[in-house]
Amino acid sequence: MALTPQNNEVFMREVDEELRRDRLMGFWTRYGRWVIVAIVVLLAALGGWFYWQHRQTVKAGEEGVAYAKALEDLGAGRADAAKGPLAELAKSDREGYSAMARFVEGDVLLQADNLKGAAAKFAEIAADTKLDQPYRDLALVRQTAAEYDTLPPAKVVERLGSLATKDSPWFGSAGEMVGVAYIRLNKRAEAGKLFGEIAGTETVPETIRQRAVQLAGVLGVDAVPQDQEKKKAE
Repeated sequence: MALTPQNNEVFMREVDEELRRDRLMGFWTRYGRWVIVAIVVLLAALGGWFYWQHRQTVKAGEEGVAYAKALEDLGAGRADAAKGPLAELAKSDREGYSAMARFVEGDVLLQADNLKGAAAKFAEIAADTKLDQPYRDLALVRQTAAEYDTLPPAKVVERLGSLATKDSPWFGSAGEMVGVAYIRLNKRAEAGKLFGEIAGTETVPETIRQRAVQLAGVLGVDAVPQDQEKKKAE
């Protein structure tokens, strides 16, 4: 007996569903074990990642507490108590804490009048390619300041010349050292121009700007800011 169009459509739908079930069962029989393994591995990976994130957060908090305690010990004159924690923080895989701890170690050496040791510590930071450039640039400035009296003036200019520019965050400190090096090299015009630029840069600390005004004046450059001249005129 021939099927009506309606019955024929129902029959075909049932056949399609049966085929889909057969294919699904065949797939599950063949690959079901590997699907379960993949799900287990994925869940384990997600769990491990969440745990790692948690441990990183906890460890960062612990390092923050250790850093604050080391600074507290230093402020209270307990330098020996701070040495161990600072040495551990210096080995941290968090570049911020690692860099700050090493800077503090260098400062401790400076306070102990160990200029050579401090310069070596800052040089170590400056050479660390794992750190961001601002840390390394600051370390280079600190290194140069620590060994300034023993460096040839030309070496100071070579080392800090790229940082003694207006667009550098270290313009004040680096520029001042380069300017004095220019004077020692008898490059008075270059020194006067540089001190004039330092004096006129508002982002430079006020104490450095005041010294720059005086040094520029000695070199024949009028670097007094206009607002100060107006005050004098009044």
